[in-house]
Amino acid sequence: MSYKVIVDSCGELTPEMKASGIFETASLTIEVGGHHIVDDETFDQKQFLQYVAEAAECPKSSCPSPEKYMEKYDCDVDRVYAVTLSAELSGSYNSAVLGMNLYHEEHGEKNIHVFNSCSASIGETLIALKIRECEEQGMTYEQVIETVEAYIESQHTYFVLETLDTLRKNGRLTGIKALVATALNIKPVMGSTPEGNIYQIGQGRGMKKALGKMAESVLAEMSDPQNKILAISHCNCPERAEAFKELLMKYATFKDVIVVDTAGISSMYANDGGIIVVV
Repeated sequence: MSYKVIVDSCGELTPEMKASGIFETASLTIEVGGHHIVDDETFDQKQFLQYVAEAAECPKSSCPSPEKYMEKYDCDVDRVYAVTLSAELSGSYNSAVLGMNLYHEEHGEKNIHVFNSCSASIGETLIALKIRECEEQGMTYEQVIETVEAYIESQHTYFVLETLDTLRKNGRLTGIKALVATALNIKPVMGSTPEGNIYQIGQGRGMKKALGKMAESVLAEMSDPQNKILAISHCNCPERAEAFKELLMKYATFKDVIVVDTAGISSMYANDGGIIVVV
């Protein structure tokens, strides 16, 4: 059976995934400081982060349209899977589902399934890779869906922020709290609920302590690591990501480890110097 996996551009595609011909990106767009940015191969991370830092308000992202998803579904493969940013954070999931319904209305039946990642960034990457693993094992279409949905439920997403600007601008933290936290060099450690909502796990005074808190949370909630992939996405801090990887690997053995630099809109969530971890 032939298949294709569409990942919205909040997900990270590794060079190997891009070269495989299996994975394809559906681009989001971002409005920030009066600038309209398309999250595709033209995306300039350095310029984008500068716009984010200078803007008084949080960037606003727009998901790919249903018509864009429908166009991507219209391809010569037997099965199409889409993986989207958490439905609690973006309309990408609903847009992908509507695009699927439009495709069925115009072209008839086809095996198309949309996965709500309940995550972002590298979390979407792992889900896309899980789909490929299931397909290569020869699973039926229904088995792939069941296995991947169970995998999504088992995922845990964590991230630590270098700055509090994004939380302040999107209203998750008051200006006074952000000012006090910044003055005290407090770094929040964040996580996601099973439904894909963001919440604060803890905090540390300084990045080193915050990363230690995040490592504690990862290790406390993790089970069966030898059968799981540890995925780390960082925003312009490869040494920090590598150090965090080595810290976790002192206490656990993983099936595999992936470390990537955020390339597009996920830079907004990690912000410069931030790290996102999914296991």
